[in-house]
Amino acid sequence: MTRAFRLLVAGRAVDTFGNAFAPIALAFAVLDLTGRAGDLGLVVGVRTVCNVAFLLFGGVLADRLPKNLLMVGANLVAALTQGAIATLVLTHAATIPALIGLSAVNGAVAALAMPASAALLPRTVAADYRQRAIAISRLSFSGAMIIGAPLAGVVVAAVGPGWGIVVDAGTFLISAGIFALIRVPAADTPAPARAGVLLELRTGWSEFRAHTWLWVVVVGACVTNLAWSGATHVLAPALADVTIGRRAWGLVLAAQTAGMIAGGLLAMRLRLRRFLRYGVLALFAMAAPLIVFGLSPHLVPLAGAAFLAGVGLEQFSVAWETSMQEHIPADRLARVYSYDMVGSFIAVPIGEMAVGPIADHVGLRPALLGCAGVLVAGLLGMLISSDVRTLRHRLPRGEPGHVEESVP
Repeated sequence: MTRAFRLLVAGRAVDTFGNAFAPIALAFAVLDLTGRAGDLGLVVGVRTVCNVAFLLFGGVLADRLPKNLLMVGANLVAALTQGAIATLVLTHAATIPALIGLSAVNGAVAALAMPASAALLPRTVAADYRQRAIAISRLSFSGAMIIGAPLAGVVVAAVGPGWGIVVDAGTFLISAGIFALIRVPAADTPAPARAGVLLELRTGWSEFRAHTWLWVVVVGACVTNLAWSGATHVLAPALADVTIGRRAWGLVLAAQTAGMIAGGLLAMRLRLRRFLRYGVLALFAMAAPLIVFGLSPHLVPLAGAAFLAGVGLEQFSVAWETSMQEHIPADRLARVYSYDMVGSFIAVPIGEMAVGPIADHVGLRPALLGCAGVLVAGLLGMLISSDVRTLRHRLPRGEPGHVEESVP
């Protein structure tokens, strides 16, 4: 693997380690401040709204500008926002409006980095190593998360959520320095003269809608993410606070990440012609922790279900990124990634902000079970499409059934 790939993976792993602290620390900071799941849903929901709103712009910028430098700038601003949140929490000056405002800025700058980060990876490895590189990259995320999540639970329980957010701010600074060192070869063909932003967005949209398997999965992901985000970002922390405890919730998240590591090791070795179909089927395991937590909020069965969810999530993630990078032209990849992210995430703030009032009316555990049902419905919707079920994976050279790659 190239030096650029190693630096990219290292920087993203550092980001992931810090981001393992962020949701746990922020969730319990808000709960300590007001004790209301609805307020927590509002804080995380507004961040997601701003993230989704800026993703398309981030995709255009990533296809225009050096991707690593865009990631450096976004990480520096993210460090400032998280540092400000930590200062407010530690000085007991935090208010819900202030947390909403800073989280909104953080979500916007994250949107500028996400398409760039996703589209940079195929520039750092040869095409034959793409599936393995994606799996290695995601293994590094999982390794960082499995260390960060339980540590975050311990830090938040021992010294308070403010210090957990301090860790997140520091990791943004470190990863910005790592991303600044990345160098990738120039494109094989000279870049065409750039059109206006709106024309580039239309080009990206045309590419996105031209692939039925792509937009069908994104629509299904919109539904599943609505349920998953509301359940795991709002309902689960609130339920954990009155059942298994904050440290135990960190351990559950670590178990899920351990499953992602196991799943990444498995996905690295898979040679399946219908890789995307397999990935969607594996995602059904994501319903398991929601069902278990809703029926029996105990640490051991919940950790086991979370482990299975992590395995399933990683199968899909590697299959999805491999499919995207195989079938989408490189000069449009960041913009297509941005449409993917917008479509997948656009309902997330709805889920995050709606589940609090729903849980206040029906209870936390019934609301979790309802989220599990919505998640399963979204996955069934993906499998209705024959394009999703039959999309062919391009096997590496030397593998039986290999065909030469050609992207229109």
